[in-house]
Amino acid sequence: MWVFGLPRGGVPVALEVAKALQAPLDVLVVRKLGVPGHEELALGAIAAGGGEVLNEGLIRQLGISPAAVQAVRAREREELARREQAYRGARPFPELKGQTVILVDDGLATGATMKAAIAAVRALGPSRVVVAVPVAPQNTLQELAHLADAVVCPLVPAGFEAVGQWYLEFPQTSDAEVLQALAESGRRE
Repeated sequence: MWVFGLPRGGVPVALEVAKALQAPLDVLVVRKLGVPGHEELALGAIAAGGGEVLNEGLIRQLGISPAAVQAVRAREREELARREQAYRGARPFPELKGQTVILVDDGLATGATMKAAIAAVRALGPSRVVVAVPVAPQNTLQELAHLADAVVCPLVPAGFEAVGQWYLEFPQTSDAEVLQALAESGRRE
């Protein structure tokens, strides 16, 4: 069994899950592809290892050109590569064939990054993929239930607007905090 945190905010949550399950912790770097001018709205997401999802309906609805999508993708691939190097360095990605993989984030809104993470790990042949998040809207969880073998989410509020509204404090997680969590788990060499 492996627990993967989606950086940055998912890694501290994943550390606690890994401790509780006495399972190894690692990171699966994902990046939201934000709508130009409205970056918080996901037109899709990419993950290390090649996972990618696009919301074609939203792209058509907003009239986003293929060139604009490609520009966003290129920019986010650069940041994905930077974070992959910062968090993993030369350490190889773990062997997941036949393993249970638990993907953890600090919460979900559209679920785009989690969908990309699921696609990336599915390609590596795990026996089960479990999504675990503290909070998400019902419609996102329903979508993920078709992609993952199990979805665990204790808080499914009817009035969901953003992940941060369900935390008393919701500061941005830093690269240093991700590295600290990995070091605490023994996964950053």
